Formats: sequence, structure tokens, C-alpha cells
Amino acid sequence: MPDMRFAPPNPIRIADRSSGMNAVSVRSYNERLVLSLLLQNKGLSRMEIGKRTGLSAQTISVIVRSLEQDGLVAKGEAQKGRMGPPTIPLSLNPGGAYAVGISLGHRHTDVVLIDFVGEVKFHATLPAETPSEPTNHSHLVETVRQAMAELPKKENERIAGVGLALPEDRDELALGPAGMSERFEAISREIEDALGVEVYVQNDITAAAAGESMFGAAKSLDDYLFFYLGARLHHRLVLNHQIFQSPVQTSNPAGLIALENHLISNGESSEALWTRGADWPDYGDLKESWLDECVTALSQSLSAASQFLPVSTVIVSSYAPSDICAELAKVITNRHSGIDAKAGQLSVSPKAIGAASLPFSSKFMVG
Repeated sequence: MPDMRFAPPNPIRIADRSSGMNAVSVRSYNERLVLSLLLQNKGLSRMEIGKRTGLSAQTISVIVRSLEQDGLVAKGEAQKGRMGPPTIPLSLNPGGAYAVGISLGHRHTDVVLIDFVGEVKFHATLPAETPSEPTNHSHLVETVRQAMAELPKKENERIAGVGLALPEDRDELALGPAGMSERFEAISREIEDALGVEVYVQNDITAAAAGESMFGAAKSLDDYLFFYLGARLHHRLVLNHQIFQSPVQTSNPAGLIALENHLISNGESSEALWTRGADWPDYGDLKESWLDECVTALSQSLSAASQFLPVSTVIVSSYAPSDICAELAKVITNRHSGIDAKAGQLSVSPKAIGAASLPFSSKFMVG
């Protein structure tokens, strides 16, 4: 039987009360196993599911019937083979469940709504609050409400919850205003009270790694080293789909803030670095020098991890333009024999999409 685990380490906190998808929020282990398999593989027949899970044909029929009734699984068109009756492929129903993800940063807050297969249905970026603003987060709550309103009213019961990705790195928190961490901690209760949905809270880098594992470049991977390029450079080790993070959060300064400092020192604007979805201007030698700094930092972390564990795959994720991650991945692959580095695939907001994956991991996947 395959060992498929999509949940990151236990969320910091999950709301006490139940709401949203109450009718389908608690799944049996075997149901979760089938859903996890269909997340990894689109269009499997019942026979293929049986081979991969070891479950009997009767058990699979009961499970599939239940998941179909709940709208979580959908049938494809019958495929005619050379012998026997046509096979009917099964896949996750994209509209079977939805989740909202929020990533809180020192400059921006990203809000996304994703469907059951990770497709972004709504995305908004808000400027970070300033110390002079009131402690309630009405703009954020209203944006979450707006995201949920993207769905027809009858589909709102299919919202599995809200995931909240919080920064814990001290150096990155220090980039924001005083008391930012305390204000972030209050947001989950405000959302719960205002909207009556479960809120799942997780470290933001761990959430980003979870998103790539569930919906992105690491979907088919068991073991890899995950890097996130934000204001600073972060990493996580993933073994057998389990994401490991140190109790002491550390990061490397070779992130976007370092490139910003180079640009400002040379009288150039750094606004594009923090604009979601924007292509960067040609920064010339400044960018190349900064990329070398990033590669050096990545290589140091990779070499340190390789002394203890056989790391062969690296994922580089960021909301920066996709060509930046692709270039970093290419250099790492070329410099390190036996290493296959890949660019992340969650370009809109990896942290927010990863946050949105938390309700799915908790309610539907094998953990």
C-alpha cells in the first residue's frame, strides 16, 4: 500500500468549532487514501486504485460511490480497451471543495481562493497594515468575504476552511513595524468570529512547501530540499512527504531584500520586486551579482543537508518571476552532480496557496 502523506506538521492551531463542510468533513482513512491517490494521479480506474491501495473491489466501489455522492470525485468518459468492458477514469472534482488561503507579510497580504485541485479562482493583494491603523483587520476580513462570494451561494457550504500562513522568522518580522507578530496572531480569531469558518494556522514557509507538495512541482516527490525565495531565503527538508522545520527559525539574508538594497544603493527603483505578477526590469549586473549570492547560499544549505541525508532533488519556490526560480534551479543542477533542481509551479502566491491547502490536508488527505 502506498505511503502518501500530504499534511505538513500539525498546524499551530485549528478553530474549536466546526462549520462549513460538516457533512463531508470527516472521512475514513480509506476514503482519504483514495482522495490522496487521485490528487497525485488524474484519471485512475477503480482497478488501478485497487492495485495501488490494496483495497478490495467491493471496498473501492463503496468508497467511490460515497465520494461521488458528496461531489468530491467525478467520472470521466468511458475508455474502451481491447478486452472487457470500458473502464471509467476517476478524478477529483475541482468543484468538490474550496479553501481560502492568506499569506501575511511585512509589505503585502495575499488572499486566494482555490478549488479542490489547486486552481486559483480568486487572488487579491493588500498593502500591509501600518502601526497607525486600528488593530482590527476589517479590510482583510472583507477581502476574505469577497473571495468566498466568488462562489455561487449554494457552493459556499463546500468551503473547507481558511488557511493562514504566518511568518515566524525573527529577521523577517523585524522588517515590519513593531508589534506586527502580535497583530498577526489576532487575525485568525477575527476571521472566525466574522465569517464563522474554521481557520488553520501554519508557519508560512512550511505552508509554501505544503502547497508545492500538494499542487505544484513536488507533487510526485517523496524527499527533497525546499527553498523559498522571499524577502530572505528560507529552506525546509521534506522526507517521505513530511515537512521538517527547526524549532529555531533561521533564514539567509540573500533574498529579495538584498537585491533591493543593491538597487537602492545604485539609485534604481525596487518597486517591481514586491509587485505580484510583474516582470522585472533589466537590472543587468546587479541582478547577476545577486543571483550569485543566492546560488552560494543555496549551495551551502544543500551541502550541509547532504552530509546527513541523501538529497537528490531541490525545489526553488517564490512569487518572483518564474524565470528567476528557473535560472537558480538550472545553476544548482549544473553545479552539483546528482542534483535535480526544479522551479516551483505556484507562481501566484506560494504561501497563500499553501495556506489554502491546509484545510484540504486536514479534512481529506492521508496525514
